[in-house]
Amino acid sequence: MASYNAISPDKLARLIGTPKAPVIIDVRDDDDFAAAPSLLPSSIRKGHADVEAWAAAYRDRCVVVACQRGLKLSEGVAAFLRLAGAQAEILEGGFAAWQEASLPLVPVKSLPQERAIGGTLWVTRSRPKIDRIACPWLIRRFVDPAARFLFVAPSEVGAVAERFAATPFDVEGVFWSHRGELCSFDLMVDEFGLEFPALKNVARIVRGADTNRPDLAPQAAGLLAISLGLSRTYADDLEQLEVGMLVYDALYRWARDATDEKHDWVSHTPRKRDDRG
Repeated sequence: MASYNAISPDKLARLIGTPKAPVIIDVRDDDDFAAAPSLLPSSIRKGHADVEAWAAAYRDRCVVVACQRGLKLSEGVAAFLRLAGAQAEILEGGFAAWQEASLPLVPVKSLPQERAIGGTLWVTRSRPKIDRIACPWLIRRFVDPAARFLFVAPSEVGAVAERFAATPFDVEGVFWSHRGELCSFDLMVDEFGLEFPALKNVARIVRGADTNRPDLAPQAAGLLAISLGLSRTYADDLEQLEVGMLVYDALYRWARDATDEKHDWVSHTPRKRDDRG
């Protein structure tokens, strides 16, 4: 029988990638984690044994806890989190149920190392347009919600990455960049194992806008126009990123839920009153 405070894998999968997604905490023990060194998208890993030390950090937040099968570890950790003031649920069936549903998993080997103060650190060229907004959105929504991004002079990306232990992206000569016809966003979707159908749709639109291929998707030209407009509206790259997050949130929800929806003036025009007779 499912726990009262439980969420199904399918329902959680629909929340991931949206601004209101819960914090997902993986509390599998070391043996289970070693057997399957992957994480649910956007999840973080913490030890169940010291939950009392970190539970208070999630006060007033929505949290989903996942252990291997959704039993004692996740039930206990979720109970401690609720005791600390969080709104905590367990993942029904745990990590095993997520696997059995063939839902996407992020391989740990693809993740840059987190820093002591928390979150991964990335660096790219200043004055972003498309890929350099789309990639941070993807990372924050599907990989590491605590990720931080440095925008620096193009000539200094490599040196800043080395000196400050940041991961460079969308520049020549680094791993996280264009490959052939694929843009940096495409590469991240593939390397992080993010096989969400809607995300694949977004990737095609981003590629069309970023590589001057509007033929790839009708929406590519519109994304290019919006991106160029944002880059001229905001002089501060971080401010532009925050606004750009909303653009990609909307694009993802369209790709997931509204691709068949149409809009025209006639359908929203009130019927004319018949005054005859």
